[in-house]
Amino acid sequence: MAVLLAHEIEAPRPCSYLPGRQASLETLLMRNVTPREYEHLLVRGWRRFGPQYFRPACVGCQECVSLRVSVEGFQPNRSQRRARAACAHLRVEVGPPRVDEERLALYRAWHAERETVREWDPSELGEREYSLQFAFPHPSAREVAWYDDSDPAGPKLVGLGLCDEMPRAWSAVYFFYDPAYSRLSLGKASVLFQVELARERGIPYVYLGYRVLACDSLRYKAGFRPHELLEGRPAMDEPPHWRAASQTPDTP
Repeated sequence: MAVLLAHEIEAPRPCSYLPGRQASLETLLMRNVTPREYEHLLVRGWRRFGPQYFRPACVGCQECVSLRVSVEGFQPNRSQRRARAACAHLRVEVGPPRVDEERLALYRAWHAERETVREWDPSELGEREYSLQFAFPHPSAREVAWYDDSDPAGPKLVGLGLCDEMPRAWSAVYFFYDPAYSRLSLGKASVLFQVELARERGIPYVYLGYRVLACDSLRYKAGFRPHELLEGRPAMDEPPHWRAASQTPDTP
């Protein structure tokens, strides 16, 4: 059973996604969270990094909308099918998250490219921080690792997805990759793989986090259809209401 260690709503700060906006997160620090308890949070818009669970608490802004893909009806579009074909030669392994120098080097290379191209702030993520955020012991935690076995130096880790698996939900938490492989659209291929994996395991929904239409790095999630959007920020004892994106006029 979950044990709540801390509950906080942070003071407003500049939004990372929308210039000129203020952002705030509500966070829960918990241990011993079961997969079913986690799913109860996920369907109400909460996400997880390590032992911390969070969701937006921004006043006067509802641009961050939780999105989930309906596995049964999902059909990849042309761009997504091209990404899957481009990555067909890569090997994928699914297992528990790990921490080693290969994973840290991949994260550093990916983040350094984002710092240059997208002007992200530098990341100080070391082994301790990586362990806490991406490899914290949790019964739901999964790692989806992409390898290029054709590299002359031997199998090369080229992409890594951090995910969570629950009885009726698969959550795509974070993904990073080798910038040298950017032409393959590994991010799209990773989502397709996770949808297919969820289908094999009888999981009806894949949760992609927050869609923000005005943010380039988060808008892409709306391209995975059919999908559903969560209405508002339901309380723990309030039933969540998800509706098909086709019923929402602002969806592309």
